[in-house]
Amino acid sequence: MEVKVLNTAGQETGRTVTLNEQIFGVEPSDHAIYLDVKQYMANKRQGTHKAKERGEVAYSTRKIKRQKGTGGARAGSIKSPVFRGGGRVFGPRPRNYSFKLNKKVKTLARVSALSYKAKEDAILVLEDFTFERPKTREMTAITNNLKIADKKSLFVLPEENKNIYLSSRNLQGVSIVTASDINTYQILNAKKLIVLESSVSKLEELLTI
Repeated sequence: MEVKVLNTAGQETGRTVTLNEQIFGVEPSDHAIYLDVKQYMANKRQGTHKAKERGEVAYSTRKIKRQKGTGGARAGSIKSPVFRGGGRVFGPRPRNYSFKLNKKVKTLARVSALSYKAKEDAILVLEDFTFERPKTREMTAITNNLKIADKKSLFVLPEENKNIYLSSRNLQGVSIVTASDINTYQILNAKKLIVLESSVSKLEELLTI
């Protein structure tokens, strides 16, 4: 699959890049995508939720009414969950939501997500660029030239570039990620995937199954 390389002005450079069919043209595995996104979302959870049970509520432990003769049910403590302010039954406890996922499943999920984007014609290959210093205006000009200013976009860089990151930090809908850190959720969440020219070979190197 050949894709034309664009420059930062949104014009064709005359060069093309061949996207590896083993990465951008496989039969997507929806289940692998589900598992990888589930793990990504689970790992983001803090798991610090906590509710007090009857043994932890700060109330008196005296018996609140006599055992018999009231015409109602027995009640031994105001901490009981049936009373307002009492402890919660089986309330949430702090826990770790993360779980293990095999590397091959994660790789298959990323490849599947990239293949979906390729089928949707949502991948742009952009020539390598950088900024001498952080400048949001220059990054805004690039998104306007590529006609993606109103779309969620993910720029895939071959390596970390502080100036590009700082230039895009204040732009709504624009995300920056390196090829080695890309994940399934980010790929699917973006409407357009802007892959820098040298990032293509980096993705092939990292995601070849």
